[in-house]
Amino acid sequence: MAKNNKPLTHTQVNQAKPSDKPYKLTDGSGLYLYVSTAGTKSWRIDYPEPLKKKRGTLTL
Repeated sequence: MAKNNKPLTHTQVNQAKPSDKPYKLTDGSGLYLYVSTAGTKSWRIDYPEPLKKKRGTLTL
């Protein structure tokens, strides 16, 4: 089960800058902001796939 973190604020999302490696800023319950090396930001959520028994990722 994913941890319940404090939700990201608008300021935290806007201040997320690219770095040498892509990174995640967690928002809780599997939802996170993915920041790529080029500076592209996308919301992603991880979920279990019961039939494949693997973790899936949905990009919004």
